Amino acid sequence: MEPFLLVFNTCPDEDTARRIARTLVEQRLAACVNILPGLSSIYAWKGDIEEGEECLLLIKTREEAYGALEKTLQSLHPYELPEIVAVPIAKGLPPYLQWIQESTSP
Repeated sequence: MEPFLLVFNTCPDEDTARRIARTLVEQRLAACVNILPGLSSIYAWKGDIEEGEECLLLIKTREEAYGALEKTLQSLHPYELPEIVAVPIAKGLPPYLQWIQESTSP
């Protein structure tokens, strides 16, 4: 099996999060996307300190699919500079990782 990633992304609201999540799964770029609403974010932006409510997406995918996932996520996202960060999945239940593989393979 190839390497897998957990991709983090924040969205301004649950409707946007659901639309993005569904598209990523439908296009087989993600096996699963968890949506965690009610996230409070504080961040520096254009010289100011901003604060807002967001939804966090936890996206499970293959490393090989990351480029297409990033491009699709950017095209769907309303933010000027969306948070798109990925971390490798070091370990996981083998049948679950196999499911990610099967769900995101062409």
